[in-house]
Amino acid sequence: MTAGSHAELDAWAEKLWEAALAGDEYAAVDAALGALDGGLDPEELLLDVLAPVQARVGREWAANRISVAQEHTATAVNERVVAALAHHPNVRGRHGAPAGERPGRIAVACIDGEWHAFPARILSEVLRLRGWQVDYLGAQVPTQHLISHLHRTGAEVVALSSSIATRLPAAHAAITACQATGTPVLVGGAAFGPEGRYARLLGADAWAPDARAAADRLARSPLPAPVLTHQAIDDLPHLSDQEYTYVTRAAPQLVRYTMNDLRHRFPALAGYTDQQLLRTAEDIAHIVDFLATALYLDDADLFTWFLGWTAGILTARDVPAHSLLPALDLLAGRLTDFPRARDLLARGRDAVQQAAPDPGKQA
Repeated sequence: MTAGSHAELDAWAEKLWEAALAGDEYAAVDAALGALDGGLDPEELLLDVLAPVQARVGREWAANRISVAQEHTATAVNERVVAALAHHPNVRGRHGAPAGERPGRIAVACIDGEWHAFPARILSEVLRLRGWQVDYLGAQVPTQHLISHLHRTGAEVVALSSSIATRLPAAHAAITACQATGTPVLVGGAAFGPEGRYARLLGADAWAPDARAAADRLARSPLPAPVLTHQAIDDLPHLSDQEYTYVTRAAPQLVRYTMNDLRHRFPALAGYTDQQLLRTAEDIAHIVDFLATALYLDDADLFTWFLGWTAGILTARDVPAHSLLPALDLLAGRLTDFPRARDLLARGRDAVQQAAPDPGKQA
């Protein structure tokens, strides 16, 4: 196996991108297998070609240059490519080490409610290439079933993946439950924030920014055994104010009340189609979900980042981003007895105004 030059890797990535975007599974698989036949290292193909192609899929969707259907199609093609690579002779030949010579057994799973499974699948294949016995459990793994799996198999490590920050409360529960079995937890994915800030907050034993870094960390030394006396509430004492609990339980009502009140505060809503109204309700539900998660973490940056990102998404779709402001104001009016929530909403309002000022108020 040889390392590819930047130009070579870029060329393979472009071939895979074109095939994935066209939904041409056969062309994508042929390109990937051709790269392996030409001597490209399988790990490099996964990490430096296929993973960047999938990241490009997400960027193109966010910029509104491809549709949701195209994004789903391209992702499905990329997943089929990973499956095909796993059966190539240059890959399968690395999996033949006796059990006693393997680094260990690891369970790789996505947090309950997390459907972005591609990063976890890439990690699984990289770890297999490095000799690990990998139990890949896939997307949306309920914590109780993950724990049952650990008791049944005795995996030495759990790797948990999450791309959606609103799944962090579920991640916290999963981390704590896995550690209660004596199993250390490595986490990764965009949900855990810049430099893994939320991984540390939620008590994970280790964090890695990508699959290569995760595999390297596991190769250096075993993860330390978790401290079994640890309690989840020890990580987040601010939850004693019950704001997170209230917002979470009241979320459906908050969305419904906000939609009803928005008809009076945002007159343009009267001209929306049923589909546009549904999208608006979904946007408000996402705002409430991120508000709850920011309350759980006591982290304003998460909420302001999300609203800035949402403003960019709306702008790319020719929807005025300042239309978010009335919804934020209405939510604040419903949460008058919750100072942390009101502070987050005020900060979020500032973030939206900075990202996309209301042109009607510009002199």
